[in-house]
Amino acid sequence: QLQLVESGGGLVQPGGSLRLSCATSGFTLDYYGIGWFRQAPGKEREGVSCINNSGGTTKHADSVRGRFTISRDNAKNTVFLQMNSLKPEDTAVYYCAATRDLLPGLLPGQYHYWGQGTQVTVSS
Repeated sequence: QLQLVESGGGLVQPGGSLRLSCATSGFTLDYYGIGWFRQAPGKEREGVSCINNSGGTTKHADSVRGRFTISRDNAKNTVFLQMNSLKPEDTAVYYCAATRDLLPGLLPGQYHYWGQGTQVTVSS
């Protein structure tokens, strides 16, 4: 059964860092693009970062560009989101998702499989 499990969320002060992990199982990660999304209370789910199947192409939302980095280790079936210089507006539940599209984007509708999410709270 195809699964994605996020971890690494928590409470961090503004300016701090967190590293989220997305552990996958039940499918060959090499053939899937992966995206990170977030959803804050009362807001729509938005795309944060995505990476293609080989890891050679990444995209980031304007709001996180220069602060967040997405990477993947296909041998370990894991995708990472390194988040630096965190701001209170980054507070949200973060989800990873998988798509069979070879050039994934940041639209939730492009993704076929989703994890359950991990909470990230940025507050002093």
